[in-house]
Amino acid sequence: MKTKLLIIAGLSSLLTSLLLAPLVIYIAKKLKVGQPILGYVEQHKQKNGLATMGGFIFIIPTVIYTLVFAYSESSLVAVAVILSYTLLGFLDDYIKIHYSKNEGLKPYQKIIGQGGIAILIALYCYKNNSIGSSIILPFTNGKTFDLGLVYPFLIFFVYIATTNAVNLTDGLDGLAGGVSGVYFLFFTIISFIQFITASYYGDIVSNHLYGQAMLSICMLGSLIGYLCFNHFPASIMMGDTGSLGLGGAVATVAVFTKNPLIILMLGIMFVVSCISIIIQVLHFKRTKKRVFLMAPYHHHLEKKGFSEGKICMWYMAVTFIFGLLSLLSM
Repeated sequence: MKTKLLIIAGLSSLLTSLLLAPLVIYIAKKLKVGQPILGYVEQHKQKNGLATMGGFIFIIPTVIYTLVFAYSESSLVAVAVILSYTLLGFLDDYIKIHYSKNEGLKPYQKIIGQGGIAILIALYCYKNNSIGSSIILPFTNGKTFDLGLVYPFLIFFVYIATTNAVNLTDGLDGLAGGVSGVYFLFFTIISFIQFITASYYGDIVSNHLYGQAMLSICMLGSLIGYLCFNHFPASIMMGDTGSLGLGGAVATVAVFTKNPLIILMLGIMFVVSCISIIIQVLHFKRTKKRVFLMAPYHHHLEKKGFSEGKICMWYMAVTFIFGLLSLLSM
């Protein structure tokens, strides 16, 4: 029965996002909600003014069906986290559109917002009996390690790093959505395996884990629907409304299932986006020379002549391979 509900929820999310997308695109065009493009990204000049805030296409179905099919305290909190980051992204997008520039919230304002949400959720997880301060160690046959008072600091870092990493990866048509879709495919499997195991042993956290499986499959279904309108050439962009909300969801399913370390494997392409920026900045400050033609790494590949579609497929393929590795690590 639980499996059937997951399938129904995933298909419902897919159908809803497919129906919602044309409406969101129409409203965005009607209100002239267009994405300002950075001046130095010359290859994307034609996208200037393209409809944005498309994140609502996959956030809304995910929130609705997660609560409809797997309502619980932890599901409600997970949804609240996603909506909080979505709201922060919406404010960023609104400022960009209102002032017709690619600079929304100032960096310190965005970090304060991300950090505030991260602090609250880190403390919630630390005090919640279904989550606690222990994490699962990959490749140890499910062994856990209790971090104690260090745990809230780790979770704070996970949310800050993940939301920014997903935001940085959202630079090409279908890229962030495609990589995240593969991510949530595997987290549906991971969290459902944990749910089955917990249920077999009569563990009280089974409903909590089922909620994360439900959130994952709802996000997967919604993203597939969104990608039908976001693949190259895109009809709409997710904007920070989508990328920050998506980043919040990416972090939440990992943290709530005690698998924050899995992000390093399953979210490898998000890590690549972050690392490429860090390497570029540090090397340029030291030598005044660039390692990459442009960072994040997907823009470097663009400069090398690879098409957006090919880059997206490679990113998804690598994520899929590391997804299999993540399953083996359990």
